[in-house]
Amino acid sequence: MPSEAPVTSDVPAGHDRGATEPRPGVPLRRLLLALGDPVLDVAAAPEGLDVQVDNVLILDPEDRTEVRGGDLVLLIGARGGSARRLVRRIAEQGASAVAVKTGAPPEGSPVRRPRVGGDDLAPLRAEAQEAGIALLAVRPEVRWDRFQAVCQSIVDDARLLEDGDTGEADGDLFSMAQTIARLTGGLVSIEDSASRVLAYSSGAEVDELRRLSVLGRRGPESYLALLREWGVFARLRAGEEVVRIDEHPDLGIRRRLAVGIHAGDRPLGAIWVQEGSRPLSEHAEEALLGAARTAALQMIRQRTRASAGLRLREDLLSSLLEGRIDAAALADTVEVHSRRAALVAAFAPVGEEGQERADRPERELRRRRFLDLVSVHTAAYRRSALVTELNGRVYALLPDLTRDGDGVERTVMTLCGRIVEAARSALGLRVRAAVGSPVRRLADAPDSRAEADRVLEAMRGDADREVASIEDVRSRVLVRETLALLREEPSLRDPRVSRLVEYDRDGGAELVRSLSAYLEAFGDARAAAERLHIHPNTLRYRVRRAAEVSGIDLSDPGERLFTQLQLLMEQERPAP
Repeated sequence: MPSEAPVTSDVPAGHDRGATEPRPGVPLRRLLLALGDPVLDVAAAPEGLDVQVDNVLILDPEDRTEVRGGDLVLLIGARGGSARRLVRRIAEQGASAVAVKTGAPPEGSPVRRPRVGGDDLAPLRAEAQEAGIALLAVRPEVRWDRFQAVCQSIVDDARLLEDGDTGEADGDLFSMAQTIARLTGGLVSIEDSASRVLAYSSGAEVDELRRLSVLGRRGPESYLALLREWGVFARLRAGEEVVRIDEHPDLGIRRRLAVGIHAGDRPLGAIWVQEGSRPLSEHAEEALLGAARTAALQMIRQRTRASAGLRLREDLLSSLLEGRIDAAALADTVEVHSRRAALVAAFAPVGEEGQERADRPERELRRRRFLDLVSVHTAAYRRSALVTELNGRVYALLPDLTRDGDGVERTVMTLCGRIVEAARSALGLRVRAAVGSPVRRLADAPDSRAEADRVLEAMRGDADREVASIEDVRSRVLVRETLALLREEPSLRDPRVSRLVEYDRDGGAELVRSLSAYLEAFGDARAAAERLHIHPNTLRYRVRRAAEVSGIDLSDPGERLFTQLQLLMEQERPAP
């Protein structure tokens, strides 16, 4: 069979596979860091994330391609048992990692489970674990050729830099400074709100102010005092106005433009453009304004961005909570015990009045500050706590718990209450918190997260509840999910109830509302009428009329129960 072709023969063009000394590689961990936003998930890492990768190649099962130690093999086209056998063979030949494509998750699935070629990833993960090779699950939309080129470039760059960093923290701002310089025709510096120089463009013809600022990484105090005296800083902090500073030859200052960088009404810094021997470009001010708005988001991310290692931890936690990676990969990175109990707490914003009007940097700042607030509180409770964000919600994983699930859950509920209060008092944010039940091992953390999500959804109907566990809202959760099932399965609905709803909608007879109140009051007409502010006889008439129109037998307990459920579903249905 073609898929059983050996993987130990011809050398693909462009790869020197001779018997040479092994080239220096890069740890798989570092490759993941350099990739940035996750395009893949670590499905298995039995030897940890520090295995060395020194080459990246694409392997088609029909090709006869040599595999050796240090390779990251991108396995294409293999399915089922053939894929498992190839993974084992690649591992036996010493490759460091193998990558496969994942299929799309089922439509509407609450937890994304990776799939490969239509088969569940679990068998392939088990094979990789047993063979001792890292397994990477690549997102289906990623092109193999581009992925191979990017990964090989990272490996090659790391080799050239030897032990250098994976990236300069200020690289984006330096690139931004060069771009602004080209657009304006001047010499650019980007400073924070304390006048510290964060980045600057290259070029000659610098004046004394720029020379001293760049050399000292901050504007000299004598010049800063002059700018304050001239009101420049006040204008920069006030808004997006482009400020013009005239030339002062006696002070060594050439003509300048400056603009403040803001996140909402919060000043982050400023961009300065010094004119050289030639005038600034005609559209310099327009370019400067656009640059300030773009730089704001970059500065927020750079200011609040965690180290590369922490970003990887957040990515791995997100992958674990979505059921996309093996728990051992996370445990290897953050030194938690994969066989100890854990639970997940979830936090969701409430209302967010005015946030739709907030600009993007302001929203980013608010989001990051809340993420930091949760991190601080959960770290104080447990050193190994991890925090990440998924789909607008913040999740905290609390690992290494004792077996006393009830006591732990009560403690975490108290902790979440403090976080909710701190968010309100310190950040002006209203949030709700849900605590998932403890699970016996780290691999089951997605189940705790899914339960926390269910609780948050149920809390939407209770404006007064800010912190809850499944025990607090179990009936609400179950009813909500039963109604969702009714919405998805028309065959489960009673056509008589649907007929009543249509009749009431066309005639405006208030039959549905009256019957719902009657059923919720267990048939107590007086209590239901009082709730609706109508006479009990009016309510009794409407209930009889509803039974006549629909044909429902309200003396039958089963029909009463199902009628109430379907009416609840109809009342919660969004308007067309």
